[in-house]
Amino acid sequence: MSDLLAFIGSRQAEFLARTGEHVVLVAVSTLIAAAIGIPLGMLAARRPSAAKPIVALANLAQTVPSLALFGFLIPLPVIGGIGTRTALVALTLYAVLPVLRGTITGIQGVPAAVTECAAAMGLTPRQVLTQVEWPLALPSIVSGLRVAVVIGVGTATIASAIGAGGLGDYIFRGLAMVDSTVILAGAVPAAVLALVGDGVLALAGRFADPRRRSTRGRLPAAALAIVVIASLSAAVWAGGLAGRRDVIVGSKNFTEQIVLGELVAQVIERHGLNVERRFNLGGTAIAHQALVSGGLDAYVEYSGTALTAIFDMPPSTNATLVLELIRNRYAALGVTVLPRLGYNNTFAILVRKADADRLGLRSIGDLNKFSRARAGFGYEFLERPDGLTGLAAAYGLSFEGQPRTMDLNLIYRAVASGEIDVTAGDMTSGQIEALNLVVLEDDRRYFPVYEAVPVVRAGVLLRYPQVAEALRRLEGVISNETMRRLNYAVDAEKQDAFQVVKEFLDTIDRS
Repeated sequence: MSDLLAFIGSRQAEFLARTGEHVVLVAVSTLIAAAIGIPLGMLAARRPSAAKPIVALANLAQTVPSLALFGFLIPLPVIGGIGTRTALVALTLYAVLPVLRGTITGIQGVPAAVTECAAAMGLTPRQVLTQVEWPLALPSIVSGLRVAVVIGVGTATIASAIGAGGLGDYIFRGLAMVDSTVILAGAVPAAVLALVGDGVLALAGRFADPRRRSTRGRLPAAALAIVVIASLSAAVWAGGLAGRRDVIVGSKNFTEQIVLGELVAQVIERHGLNVERRFNLGGTAIAHQALVSGGLDAYVEYSGTALTAIFDMPPSTNATLVLELIRNRYAALGVTVLPRLGYNNTFAILVRKADADRLGLRSIGDLNKFSRARAGFGYEFLERPDGLTGLAAAYGLSFEGQPRTMDLNLIYRAVASGEIDVTAGDMTSGQIEALNLVVLEDDRRYFPVYEAVPVVRAGVLLRYPQVAEALRRLEGVISNETMRRLNYAVDAEKQDAFQVVKEFLDTIDRS
């Protein structure tokens, strides 16, 4: 707990900004869901024929896994892309069902005798709704809002994967660093927010109950007003912390990408521009889509990944040819490929050193000596054309059972701990040395080149020529050994990526 408090204390401004973003995402999406779900719930409660399709659609949205829903939304016009807008759409879809069900339950729970008496006293249908049904149904509606808020707080942490910010940034960052303190910096405040939101609405629900209140609804209205005002204030305040930005820099969701994102961001900032960071995006497809749609202005891609996973072309070990091919393909999308950073982060097939010594494993083909080997890989490696299927065919490999899939940041520890025996990691990962793993030689040269190259939207380079000037300073300055050292500092030594990159750039500036 002391480590957690020290971490939050050392990053107060960032922590408050992330918390403000989280509050805004949940509050705004819940308010939108209320604006949609309450009227639909009233309609469904009064017209049973309309209830089934309305509830069925809400149920359907609720059953879609959150990451899959974000993925579906990204390519869509207007509501898609990356960032806050898409996150709000997804969170709203998840929040509608509990609000809808709470409203239907509340309206249908009003005794028919009460509404009949009200009508007999001369009240119009509108007056019956506003003066009888609504007050009696309000506690049930508030209960639906409570469920929506708790769901929203949890789901909003995943929205960080599409660059929407919030406390999920810490969770993904902690996973990338395998640092429980950083994970808790996102998870614990999120849990507290869920409890606070649930408690505030529970109190509002008590005041909303006509049998318990004496102020005829003023207190729940006041409580709601406080929540809205606080949310809007948090939005304005968080936006103020973010400040003006000229360039948006992104990264994928593993340590090396975060280091590269910091490298690009800081070198641009040293040329006088303001940079917004959108790190920990959930994979190649999301990062690329964000770039071409304008949600990102720049990030670092790998040439072989662009060739095979983005442009669906056959792999190649010719570095010059690969660079020329992807330059032409990116140019057609309005994206410029800047000079290479200097290292090749190809895939590394990894085993424990003890197993390599025991079985004499030196190359990937030697894995055929490893009977009953259990394999596990990152999600992308199982789907990529240069991934497991092609590797197994090239080397005639087979593993015990189906390979396990897990987050790229966890596979190194899974091998080291004995949960799996073989995996595919990054050649420059700092965890290889830290966890005493061995890289098997790709003696058949199966894997293509994966040179790190900054990709930047051409419009940004025209608007800010200093971006190209800044990034050209990085040409050829990072070797495989240098990248592995930077990754090791973050992964094994638990240093902050920002500080690691700052010290590296300071060294370059002095040389």
